[in-house]
Amino acid sequence: MTGVIILTTQPQSKNQGTTNNPSAQTAVSGRGTTTVADGVVAKVAGIAAQDIPGVYALGGGAARALGAVREAVGQKDLTQGVSVEVGQTQVAVDVTLVVEYPHPLQKVADDVRDAIYAAVEDVVGMEVTEVNVSITDIHIATDDDEEKSAPSKRSDDAQTGQREARVS
Repeated sequence: MTGVIILTTQPQSKNQGTTNNPSAQTAVSGRGTTTVADGVVAKVAGIAAQDIPGVYALGGGAARALGAVREAVGQKDLTQGVSVEVGQTQVAVDVTLVVEYPHPLQKVADDVRDAIYAAVEDVVGMEVTEVNVSITDIHIATDDDEEKSAPSKRSDDAQTGQREARVS
């Protein structure tokens, strides 16, 4: 989604007092407007979700594959697996994630939900109406993962031999 949110500030007279609603988007001063893009809200939610123990990755299979390519070239998409619907003062968040085995799925989902509520309301200052969590996979750590992430000595030797053959 590529929408933007425009938050306006309006002067308030001294005898009106302050608002008790912490998610209100109308500030007390008349010093200008603040615009928060949907991508910023999604990034805040993504960062909050990634910090939860038991969250292995955000996004479904295709999104994670594309994310792996991005990470290989030095870019990480913090909004991967997160979509937001932003209104004037409210936000709805959908997040897709992969949970690390053996973490309890419902507890991880609840922790992610709580973290997103807190982060968006505290950092962005908007009321969160709902956070929908979809768990699409579970990651089981195995020795195969370690072998895939660490190249074998034999493949290093083969690559060195190929480089030497090209240089000669």
